[in-house]
Amino acid sequence: QVQLVESGGGLVQAGGSLRLSCVASGTIPSTNTMGWYRQPPGKEREWVATLARGGYINYADSVKGRFTISRDNAKNMVSLQMNSVKPEDTAVYYCKLRTYYGVEYWGKGTLVTVSS
Repeated sequence: QVQLVESGGGLVQAGGSLRLSCVASGTIPSTNTMGWYRQPPGKEREWVATLARGGYINYADSVKGRFTISRDNAKNMVSLQMNSVKPEDTAVYYCKLRTYYGVEYWGKGTLVTVSS
């Protein structure tokens, strides 16, 4: 089993920055992909960014150029640096780990609120 715990959410003004972190614990497969998703109020959960253990990175168009995903494999941690945030970035942000065999684990989420 894998447990994921997110942290770093909070209230930030539009144009500001915030850094989210997610730490994985338990029996963690060596080959995995970690990523961030978000669920805005009243909307479906949506993908934000992905970073594979081998280094492949991809971003949703809505955050490209503003958000940066990174990971520390030694600490089993993935981070999301959020810059130039907008009110539409307000959401609960979730961390996900996907194994090579397609098993997915999710954190419980951390709330980010961007005020205008």
